[in-house]
Amino acid sequence: MPQFPQNQSVSPRTWLLIGMIAFAIAWRLVIHFVPGLLPYNFTPVEAVALFGGAYFANRRMAFAVPLIAMLCADLVIATALPREWIGDWLGTLPAVYGCIALTVLGGRHLSSRISATRVAGYAFASAVMFFLVTNFATWLSAQAGSGAACTQGLAACYVAGIPFFRGTLAGTLLWSAILFGGFELMRRRWSTLSATTA
Repeated sequence: MPQFPQNQSVSPRTWLLIGMIAFAIAWRLVIHFVPGLLPYNFTPVEAVALFGGAYFANRRMAFAVPLIAMLCADLVIATALPREWIGDWLGTLPAVYGCIALTVLGGRHLSSRISATRVAGYAFASAVMFFLVTNFATWLSAQAGSGAACTQGLAACYVAGIPFFRGTLAGTLLWSAILFGGFELMRRRWSTLSATTA
């Protein structure tokens, strides 16, 4: 069986996991800055957190890599947001990052037995959690008089969020399939990637 190139300071598995997460998060920027290329909210955010939680053996890296990758993308996105959106956007960020952290925890639990069915189930659950939590946070932080549905009540906020949920769910399921499936295929080819030292 062919061997993946070795690196004495950081394992090949770690580099590959970081690279796959960086690639997925880069697509989040493409989706944001190239409107219409993919459905809105068709992002890998929850998939990246689930993937990192499942495959990084090191607990700190499992949380740090997805969160830092998201933070870097958010800093880029923030520079392009209209000034009037910044307040509402900042108001939802703690909920977004809280969901990412909770999904990493789900990934840690998933790591004990990874299968296509379990990955799909965890991906679905994480997308639903993200929808429920972030729409609640959007409702809490919505500015009165802005005309947004979330200023009209919590139920209206959830209804308005359904189109975004469709994109989130589809993106989470597809990106989970790409990340988990891609890593498993490479792990079978390169035995070094099976080492759980990342």
